[in-house]
Amino acid sequence: MGPKTKVKVVYPVVEADRPVWPYINYDYQKRAKEITELLKENLPDIEFSPSCSHPGEEAEEIVKGEYDGYLLYIIGQQWSDKWKEVIKKGFPTVLVDDLYAGTGDFLKTYSYAKRENLPVVGIASSNFGDVINAVGLFEVIKSMKDAKIIDVIDNKESGLTPLASHIKPIKDIFGTEVLRMDSDDLNSYYNNVDESEAKEWADKWIDESLKVVEPSRNEIVKSAKMYLALKKAMVDKDADAVTIDCLGLYYSGKFPAYPCLAFFQLNNEGATGVCEADLDSTVTQLMMRYLTKRPGYVSDPVIDTASNKIIYAHCVGTNRVYGPDGVANPYIIRSHAEDRKGASVQSLMPLGERITTVAVDVCEKALSIHQGRTVANVEENKACRTKLAAEVDSEKILNNYHFERFAWHRVTVYGEWRREVINLAILLGLEVCEEDR
Repeated sequence: MGPKTKVKVVYPVVEADRPVWPYINYDYQKRAKEITELLKENLPDIEFSPSCSHPGEEAEEIVKGEYDGYLLYIIGQQWSDKWKEVIKKGFPTVLVDDLYAGTGDFLKTYSYAKRENLPVVGIASSNFGDVINAVGLFEVIKSMKDAKIIDVIDNKESGLTPLASHIKPIKDIFGTEVLRMDSDDLNSYYNNVDESEAKEWADKWIDESLKVVEPSRNEIVKSAKMYLALKKAMVDKDADAVTIDCLGLYYSGKFPAYPCLAFFQLNNEGATGVCEADLDSTVTQLMMRYLTKRPGYVSDPVIDTASNKIIYAHCVGTNRVYGPDGVANPYIIRSHAEDRKGASVQSLMPLGERITTVAVDVCEKALSIHQGRTVANVEENKACRTKLAAEVDSEKILNNYHFERFAWHRVTVYGEWRREVINLAILLGLEVCEEDR
């Protein structure tokens, strides 16, 4: 585990004997101490650096030091433009109105932040949990800064999102490092896998599945070797996620097995594995994993306006949608859909649940989001094996599906995460496109 997330907490205070909100000679020090103790109690993995800011303090003094984020908690009304100068520095900031204390300064500063599209999340709520949820997003930002992604490709221009065009914006937005491997590198890991250990994993997957339809045991063993190879590569490179140009490398005969079951297992364990060298989907799924502690499900959505549904289809799917320690759902081992070769997963995911679907386009600095409720696991021989159907406003999504920006893939996570995702996008400086609004 790396260093803790560091957050600077600033409490605006007012000089004695001044009649202003909350009231004359208010005990600011006591209130600041109360809030700081609540923050530390609820967010023990964050290192808070609190300070009280007096009217004469300059903005440059406030933003000194290295922090992952700033919490500007308005407990006193200074009626100062200083807070505009602070947020103009462009650091991720949570701005809080301590109700009836600094509301004027809060509204003045927050309206300016919105107008200027600054990375500021505003909280005006009597529920302290809303503050905790917002400040907790700094931990996601820190985790992304510390993360590494392996991209397995033979050509920097191959895959759905070419490494050549994505490595810099990923670093600029998230701080995440992308490490390139080629097929020879991964095959070297594959060829050194212990065959007996691979057979144990294959038998475990077979035993825990509802059934195996097309693949032979030998094909599943090859998938297990791919899993063990990827896991070893991720350990060696201290990586948090991996994505592979799987279709290109398998179709060209450079890979002995699809990574579908490998990604299935990695995602179940709390790591991140994503298909098709799709770096946009990989940073999206990694971000959502740090936010929710749950694996994402990358898919090619199919929209059906007749039934008001969207069907999320893919040949990789977790069966632990609530996280590594959550309840597992049934799955079937199938062949890969397009070519009817190899081994993949048909996951029968839980129904009647709210889900949040997200995509990040790092080159456009944008994020799309929509939500729905799961209603069916579709049995259809066409297209990918797992087909999770959700009830949505299909007409709105159809008309707002920005393919030219976000392409086809979307990442679905179980749970109601709209507010958290949008706030995180704001802190990261991403434009938000709500596909169902």
